[in-house]
Amino acid sequence: MAGLNKVILIGHLGKDPDTFTFDDGTKKASFPLATTESYRTREGEWQDKTEWHNVVGYRYLAEKNIAKGDMVYVEGKIKTRKYQDKDTKADRYLTEIIAEKINILSRKEDKSYSNKGTYSENNTATTQTNVDNHVEQSDNQEDDLPF
Repeated sequence: MAGLNKVILIGHLGKDPDTFTFDDGTKKASFPLATTESYRTREGEWQDKTEWHNVVGYRYLAEKNIAKGDMVYVEGKIKTRKYQDKDTKADRYLTEIIAEKINILSRKEDKSYSNKGTYSENNTATTQTNVDNHVEQSDNQEDDLPF
């Protein structure tokens, strides 16, 4: 039986994407994505736990107009790669999310977006409602898993 490598994350960019163009013209963008889970402790206090994910997008995904603080939906797969540390020559491993989709859910409230004409309170609210509806619909669907 074959496995499934699928990741869906909704979180905020920790910094502006780093972009790189290869010799053949292919573009690559990488950025840290923070996902936060809230839970209640035994004492009844709310606690937040943030996980950081390394996200990489190629070609048209590397051209997305996203910035630090934006909330995005990322769909992709997990990939771990091995490399050698330049100083110690020790083997190191890096786990990344290779994006297949990146959708902007909301923009960080920043005046620079209004200059670009891409930020709108109404669009943000509509987008968030659509995402909530999509998540609610997909939760109601029957699983088609063979196990």
